[in-house]
Amino acid sequence: MKPEVAKNRKALRDYEILGKFEAGIELRGTEVKSVRAGHINIGDAFARVEGGQVFLYGCDIQPYAQASHEQHESKRPRRLLLHRKEIDKLSSQIAEKGLAAVALRVYWKNRRLKVELGLGRGKAARDKRQDLKKKISEREAAREMARFNKGK
Repeated sequence: MKPEVAKNRKALRDYEILGKFEAGIELRGTEVKSVRAGHINIGDAFARVEGGQVFLYGCDIQPYAQASHEQHESKRPRRLLLHRKEIDKLSSQIAEKGLAAVALRVYWKNRRLKVELGLGRGKAARDKRQDLKKKISEREAAREMARFNKGK
């Protein structure tokens, strides 16, 4: 079983990540088996603080095929397990600075499923273009360095 189950590449493209939180996730038995099988998608997942608790929305865990009569909803809100200080810090940063809590990745840690939340600010289209230009120039520079070093 590999440690990282799912990664949200779209979040790194669309958001400028300013801080990260690690949270446990409250799951039902069929959801755990489905995650172990790799049937999870966090492409649109985000967290929201409601009533002093944090919930994960948009996380798609497909129903477990070998389950008996009891199944789970695939896109139900799931409670995230954080300490009170972390919840207070998260809610204040979301409210004051206008940030969004986006799920970056889901992974196993000591036989428990964890979600890495990123506090991020949405990028404008021009920022995305600048990131793309920077990545292309770095790739070209690395290619030239490799070509130069290969000639020696």
